[in-house]
Amino acid sequence: MADEEREFTEHFEELRKRLLTVMYFFAAALFVGFYFSKPLIYQLQNAPWTENVQMHAFQVTDPLKIYLIVIVAIAFIIILPVIMYQLWSFITPGLYEKERKVTLLYIPVVMILMLIGIAFGYFVVVPYIIKFTFDLSVEMGIETTIGINQYFGFLFRTILPFGFIFQMPVLTLFLTQLGIITPMFLKKNRKYAYFIMFVLAAIIAPPDIMTHLLLTVPMIILYEISIHISKIGYRRYLKAEQQQLEDEIQ
Repeated sequence: MADEEREFTEHFEELRKRLLTVMYFFAAALFVGFYFSKPLIYQLQNAPWTENVQMHAFQVTDPLKIYLIVIVAIAFIIILPVIMYQLWSFITPGLYEKERKVTLLYIPVVMILMLIGIAFGYFVVVPYIIKFTFDLSVEMGIETTIGINQYFGFLFRTILPFGFIFQMPVLTLFLTQLGIITPMFLKKNRKYAYFIMFVLAAIIAPPDIMTHLLLTVPMIILYEISIHISKIGYRRYLKAEQQQLEDEIQ
């Protein structure tokens, strides 16, 4: 019992150190976000699809709110590799040496996929949705008045989810190598996954079929890619389990 308590205390202390490291880097990244937030806000506010559209602040604190949110978003993206590395360092004691090297490669891949997902949301999805809604307003004879808080809220709700959605292949490989999921599980639950994707697309996008396809098709493709990647991870998992069994026998 004492050994279990000691082991728990050691794990808790290790986790505390990792979290403190992340917090220190996050605090430093906030200063970087403070420097780049205004130029980024200007670029987002003056994107090509907002031409001839004047933004309004309906509350006194709206500009400050957007300013702080953008600072935090920039800081989070900057320290994402740090978060991944600290997470990797925390779980590596339970992995084989070969598994440590393989999982370490996840960190740059996660960052690249995050940026690709954000770019896809910003350059493909956002312009299409805004064009659709603006055209619909014109057809209905409605003059569009955009609040700065609502506009940036829309951007974050649309762009950031794609940054995480594009992590699907990496997350699938990681969970498969840990033995939590299998390619058989992903195939068996494919229809439920597709349903969740359609619901997610319905939440994000306006109600037209082209926008739904624009959002759902990439997610379906990523899911199918994840199944094939899971097969690779599952073979590695079975091989690691076999190696562990042989080591225990010896």
